[in-house]
Amino acid sequence: MQFYFFMDRIKLASKIFSIQLIALFVYSSVMAQEKAKPKTEKVKIIADKVWNIDFITSIDFPQADLAKRFGTSYRIGVGIKHKSQNNWLFGAKFEFITGNKMRDDSLLINLKTTQGAIITQSGQLYNVGTFQRGYMASVQIGKIFPFWQLNKNSGPMMLGSVGFMQYKINLFDKDNSFPQLRDEYIKGYDRLTNGIFIEDFIGYQYLAKNKLINFYAGLNAVYGFTQGRRDYLYDLKRSDAGNRKDIMLGFKFGWVLPIYKKNTEETYY
Repeated sequence: MQFYFFMDRIKLASKIFSIQLIALFVYSSVMAQEKAKPKTEKVKIIADKVWNIDFITSIDFPQADLAKRFGTSYRIGVGIKHKSQNNWLFGAKFEFITGNKMRDDSLLINLKTTQGAIITQSGQLYNVGTFQRGYMASVQIGKIFPFWQLNKNSGPMMLGSVGFMQYKINLFDKDNSFPQLRDEYIKGYDRLTNGIFIEDFIGYQYLAKNKLINFYAGLNAVYGFTQGRRDYLYDLKRSDAGNRKDIMLGFKFGWVLPIYKKNTEETYY
């Protein structure tokens, strides 16, 4: 039995060796034909080194602790990214947060009348406007994955950010009519919160070859590890210094102004 097993191994080895010889012969023939052809000029497309100036807009839908306080919010900002020839991205951005949908029903409850307004120092009833205001500053790293040979600067993009975020409730008192909302008193109502955040973005970046239309768009998720910074809330009669988990899910669009450092086409022979 061992003899037949050994012979089968020899036959299999000989077949593999024969296939390798045939493949080597075919490869040698093809290479010989290629060498016999006259050399022609070719164009190799490579990615550019680009500095991107980004004008950013986002719409965000709050989740977790943030959803208990605010509704849909918006971001506008500016950023700068460097794109290497390997399509790695490195940069930074700054964005303002704005929104006008409040879900914190207890805010100003100790100042409002049964009609839902607040009495001014002159005895009139006025409503106080409440808005979400804040900002986010971060550094970024990511990569573009080009699928098309003719445009190495465009393709699906993944981008990660880490930075600092801060937001609060802006109480709008146009005529400065409420002494209860001035100076140090307003700190008992504005819900000032800040902390570290990370952001994930997945989308698509397009940089036109004619350099006229340049943008990126996609979905983003923000995870904020924040903390309330007010020692005492007048309406709730307690501290707001606890840890929070603030999450935003949304859509981001960026209009890009590219500054190219190298031409995309290199000629070789």
